[in-house]
Amino acid sequence: RWQKVLYERQPFPDNYVDQRFLEELRKNVHARRYRYRAVVFQSGAVVQQLCSVCVFVVTWWYMDAGMLSPQGLFGAALVSSLLGYVLFDAVDGGAGRRESGRTRWADLKSTLVFAAFTYGFSPVLKTLTESISTDTIYAMSALMLLGHLIFFDYGANAAIVSSTLSLNMAIFASVCLASRLPRSLHAFVMVTFAMQIFALWPMLQKKLKARTPRCYVGVTVLFALAALAGLATVSSVGAVLFASLLLAISCLCPYCLIRLQLLKDNIHGPWDEAEIKEDLSRFLM
Repeated sequence: RWQKVLYERQPFPDNYVDQRFLEELRKNVHARRYRYRAVVFQSGAVVQQLCSVCVFVVTWWYMDAGMLSPQGLFGAALVSSLLGYVLFDAVDGGAGRRESGRTRWADLKSTLVFAAFTYGFSPVLKTLTESISTDTIYAMSALMLLGHLIFFDYGANAAIVSSTLSLNMAIFASVCLASRLPRSLHAFVMVTFAMQIFALWPMLQKKLKARTPRCYVGVTVLFALAALAGLATVSSVGAVLFASLLLAISCLCPYCLIRLQLLKDNIHGPWDEAEIKEDLSRFLM
């Protein structure tokens, strides 16, 4: 009888296998089964970030067209930040703050230092790209915002994820666009608003998603509607295309993923590479 060993001589060729070879066949051992509602819920992170980029670009367009004053944007952003700050602590009752050991006074000092530093360097930001053509600035900004979306941490454990790189690319894009605004005050407010929407807003999103999923879904829907409404005032065609993109990401793509999961056919068996599960650290001492 044939045995699957190499240390004994057998009257069979080296590539011989019998009918028992496929008895150890297993299919989709490590495959994950997704539910449609769960995938739609997870796609909210992508929708939120797309809407953040949309809101930032629309806000910049309003300021560049002179339809939004820097004082009005700064006041609205300040009120929104205060409400978000209170909500961030109220979601978990301050448990996260106690674990991190960071006080409100430390947060206030960091905010004041950032605001003073940005305001002091706003004339430099305004004149930083004077020697670069406007078309090049727009192309660089679009490329940086696209990179921000690609490298953003949506919750997946992948090598391409880099929160630091994603945030830096978004801030670089904001600096490029702010340099094309009329005055230094516009540049200061635009960069500050970029920090709020690209750095602080995702932190609140993650806290809501982990603590209150229903509230997170409601905030996502309202934020998407606000982004669409703002984009519709600039371009109705762009609003329709953006709405189609959001629906495709949140509804169509999860459906395609669920359907493709049914076609998944990964096989495992005795032909796989051997895995040493025994602790061999004693041989290294």
